[in-house]
Amino acid sequence: MRRERKQTSSGKSSGKKGGSASEASRVRVWLRRIVRWGLGLALVGAVAIAVAVGIAVQRIPSFEALKKSPAGQTIRIHAADGTIFLSLGPNYGRWLTLRETPQVMQDAMVAVEDRRFRYHPGVDPVGLARAGVFAVEHYGTGRRMQGASTITQQLARNIFLSNSYTWSRKLREMVLALALEWKFSKDQILELYLNKVYFGGGSYGIDAASRRFFGHSATDMSLSEAAVVAGLVKAPSRYSPTADAQAALGRAGVVLNTMVDAGFVTRSQADAAKPADVELASETGQNSARYFTDWALPQLDMLIDEGNEPIDVYTTLDLGMQRAATAAIQADAPRGVQGALVSLDRDGAVRAMVGGTDYVASNYNRATQAVRQPGSAWKLFVYMAALEAGYKVDDEVIDEPVTIGGWSPRNSSGRFAGAMSVRTAFAYSVNTIAAKLGSEIGFSSVANMARRFGITTPINTHPSMVLGSAEVRVIDMTAAFAAVARKGVSVHPYGITKVTTAEGRLLYQREPDRGQVLVDDWVAAGITDLLQTAVNTGTGRAAQIGRPVAGKTGTTSSNKDGWFLGFSSGLTTGVWMGRDDAKPVGGLQGGRAPARAFADYMRIAVARRPVERFDTEVVLPEWQLEGDDDAYFGAPEDGGLVDENGMPIELPGAAAPPEGGEPVPPPVDEGPVLDQQWIEEQTGRRAPAEPGAAPKQTSPAPPVIRIPPARPQQRNGASEGN
Repeated sequence: MRRERKQTSSGKSSGKKGGSASEASRVRVWLRRIVRWGLGLALVGAVAIAVAVGIAVQRIPSFEALKKSPAGQTIRIHAADGTIFLSLGPNYGRWLTLRETPQVMQDAMVAVEDRRFRYHPGVDPVGLARAGVFAVEHYGTGRRMQGASTITQQLARNIFLSNSYTWSRKLREMVLALALEWKFSKDQILELYLNKVYFGGGSYGIDAASRRFFGHSATDMSLSEAAVVAGLVKAPSRYSPTADAQAALGRAGVVLNTMVDAGFVTRSQADAAKPADVELASETGQNSARYFTDWALPQLDMLIDEGNEPIDVYTTLDLGMQRAATAAIQADAPRGVQGALVSLDRDGAVRAMVGGTDYVASNYNRATQAVRQPGSAWKLFVYMAALEAGYKVDDEVIDEPVTIGGWSPRNSSGRFAGAMSVRTAFAYSVNTIAAKLGSEIGFSSVANMARRFGITTPINTHPSMVLGSAEVRVIDMTAAFAAVARKGVSVHPYGITKVTTAEGRLLYQREPDRGQVLVDDWVAAGITDLLQTAVNTGTGRAAQIGRPVAGKTGTTSSNKDGWFLGFSSGLTTGVWMGRDDAKPVGGLQGGRAPARAFADYMRIAVARRPVERFDTEVVLPEWQLEGDDDAYFGAPEDGGLVDENGMPIELPGAAAPPEGGEPVPPPVDEGPVLDQQWIEEQTGRRAPAEPGAAPKQTSPAPPVIRIPPARPQQRNGASEGN
């Protein structure tokens, strides 16, 4: 039995060994098959690529033909009335042979764009491997593959393809690069590249770029100038020395360090180069409409197929409105302050766009790119969410101290007025009530309302968000107000209506957009009711233009940003002013310069449009409404009220001071009186009393709200938000 067990055990052991050997044998078989299949597929792929390259070589024009062929696309841009107001297209200098091109320019370009240019066959395996690692490390982040394009690939893309990023385009680019390397020498490829690459400002080739930025031919280019020009290729608009000198200098420094690392220049030569001392050619004036075209034209890649033929682009821009917008921003923006303006028609057509006070000095578009805090203009979303949640404009709310999660907002006046209507709270821009509304309906509801109305920037749900702590873009806020003007229907800003070839063949035609209903029309009517009050009697009085206007001011803490957004006669306009470095600006409030710029522009913009009345007309006496935070910077130390210009408000009931004496106080010393009954009569919520008749008493009697003297309030670092 022991022998049997031993044999059995031995048999099991032998079976295990045999099974392991058999399994290993199968693995080796499959590995050999995979290797054979991989080699076979690689061979097939290589043959296919060779055939594709061979075909491409036959189709690529000769070197002389490529020298004569234009690069880039000529675009004629039409205003809304059909007028051509801008032509964009290639700007060429003299064709420079490689012998005429300064060696420092050649070295700078090779060092920063393709250090192994002289050694690869058109596609750089090292660069591809590095790009592959980058793609794996950043998988799922949406970031594109970087660092893989050689000079030859860039040349192929510039001559034969577009800049759209697709895998099929990338594969064609590689095939064409291999074909170019097959057909031309390295010197010929570099010469083509230096004379055809785009450097920004409509300039193609190093000679055009040198004349554009330095005012002389590229044959006289210094090391410093070569570093500046070579740095432009990566992002011509971002690193343009005429648009952002600091960015251009920083990029030039990167180029010089790369040249040292590549062995083209010594460290002492790089240190001796002074890009900051480069003299730039004087700029010719450009129309501020370039802010609009810089925003609209990149959208062509999504609207039409790639191509190089000349095209005509028809836009929504109204040249008269654009001139008025430019003049308003330049005239009303305080010294040292930037301004932006976007004006939208009912359906979202952009009629005017100004991204700064001077396009030549800075082509940074603050209307579409800058993100800034909106202050109390954000209360548009707070009150719309409250109205949608069931509040009515006449509902009573209580202005009182409130603390939410350790945060205690303060009113700009430093006072609490007790019971008042929602309309009055909005007219006063009472911060405590906005905070209470946000807390009651949920800060996420306010954020969702903002998202619904097109705010695309990040939104937090901290309590202070009700006062405008989230950063927004001017164009998004303007579109949100335009949706209110459209009675709660979404508005998507657009600038291109049609694209045709030079011969008139239609390439694109915009379809009408009926929009989506964002809120019920009664919610839009309610918020419009509130917005009128701010312009009729509140801090937006400077925005009055002699016809109905609804709008809202906004000022952030320390006067870093001033806003006014509003609409009238089917046109919605948003204005922002502030410094690019977000430093405080004394006296910058939404009810001052931004509201004046709005009015100066809108008087001209709507002059030929019929007057349109709102569903609700609200007229209140000026003295009865305090301003929001816009009005309280520089308030008198005695706690008196001031208007949006910082001037003391004289309230009815205050007697004139006797000569040489102190002012006689008003009969009631608890503060100014806000008569709720009078407001309801003026807004049509109650029939007015007969002249001379005693006021009617109801049960209970209409409340008379007395504003107590100012008292110190806790501040926890929240934005003042108005």
